[in-house]
Amino acid sequence: MKARIVVGAHYGLRDWLAQRITAIVMAVYTLVLGIAILSGGAASQESWRALMGNGFFRFVTPLFVIALCYHAWVGIRDIWMDYVKCVSVRLTLHVVTILVLTGYAVWAVQIIWRL
Repeated sequence: MKARIVVGAHYGLRDWLAQRITAIVMAVYTLVLGIAILSGGAASQESWRALMGNGFFRFVTPLFVIALCYHAWVGIRDIWMDYVKCVSVRLTLHVVTILVLTGYAVWAVQIIWRL
């Protein structure tokens, strides 16, 4: 019997599916926001605050930010795994990427909920 060689992290289908789902979430949000803006929903700062103060946008905007950060994490993690050969440097880059994306997500949600 031939021994099986295990290579890589084997995230495969789960991450492929996550990339597609987060891309759909971001595309739908972008379309809805674009329609709201083109219909005059953000012509001034007051109307922008009213748009982002709407319960629907207060709910879906953080979902968009989380989807964006997860989408970015999967892509950047794959880049680090594919192109950075030194394990300690790759681990450091993974940790820094996680911290930065988490910080961005928290900051964005804070801004949206502060409006």
